[in-house]
Amino acid sequence: MEDKDAGFTFELLEKAHSAIILSLGDKVLLEVSKESAASFWKKLDQLYMKKSLANRLFLKHKLYAFKLSLERSIENYFNDFNKIILDLENIIVKVEDEDQGIILLNSLPINAYEHFVDTMMHGRNYLTLDEVHSALMSKELMKKS
Repeated sequence: MEDKDAGFTFELLEKAHSAIILSLGDKVLLEVSKESAASFWKKLDQLYMKKSLANRLFLKHKLYAFKLSLERSIENYFNDFNKIILDLENIIVKVEDEDQGIILLNSLPINAYEHFVDTMMHGRNYLTLDEVHSALMSKELMKKS
């Protein structure tokens, strides 16, 4: 019975390995192409999930310096913001929901969003990222119509 389980586990590992390889870009693929299925994930983690001080500070700086350009869509802006947050979470840096909302509000251009920011920041007991996101999407829809 153990041989059957071992074969199933090996087959599952090989399928996972293949699925990951299919989703990698050429540059990354060259880095990990010589790795076995067992060491593959460790190599990816080593290359791209560095938890070093330099990487952590770089990502934090990227978050705090994040700004909305008026030429970009709100949706792309949120995607980029969420990517930074996920990158930080992947190296075990937690940014609280309220802090994310404040950072997002602070990244908006003052001349175009001053009243919006004032409305979001005052007269509330709490602030969440979802509230900021919803309000910005509504504002974007109103601008388009």
